[in-house]
Amino acid sequence: MKIGVLSDTHGGVKGWEMSWKFLKDTEIILHCGDLFYYGPRNPVPEDYSPGNLVEIFNNLKIPILISKGNCDSEVDQLVLNFPLTYPFLLYQIDFIKIIVSHGHFFNEEEWFNLGKKWKANILISGHTHKWKLEKKEGIILVNPGSPSLPKNEPAVGIIDTELKTVKIFNSGNSSLLSEICL
Repeated sequence: MKIGVLSDTHGGVKGWEMSWKFLKDTEIILHCGDLFYYGPRNPVPEDYSPGNLVEIFNNLKIPILISKGNCDSEVDQLVLNFPLTYPFLLYQIDFIKIIVSHGHFFNEEEWFNLGKKWKANILISGHTHKWKLEKKEGIILVNPGSPSLPKNEPAVGIIDTELKTVKIFNSGNSSLLSEICL
């Protein structure tokens, strides 16, 4: 199974479209939140169009599971035809236990310790807009960054349970940024 991993789209349709070339072949998408709004500390994303992004998400044929971010509001739930989870999203496939949260509640050490306590295989969070992929004490820590407002490269992640890999790709130029084995 291929699982798409995304975060911090912030209403940027171009960022979504760059990510879609990776996500279109997945069986499910896990999104870390901050779907439509950019917040007062961020610039307006290029091609900002939250209404169009709502329509895109609502018409996806691939299931999308989303952990609500700090820029997501209750009003967003009114326009979406699927639920936002808060503050965690738990997903398990075969032997892999995945926990997703936006990333604004915990620092990295607290997040990692929670993952150990819950016996997670993969912890996914966003919020920082910087992609990151590392393995620590057997737990894979993933931050897919942001395709719309990146603070390093625009990025998207793919978890492949058959190949037993987690990869982060530059969604702008399709290059592989990092890879870890499950």
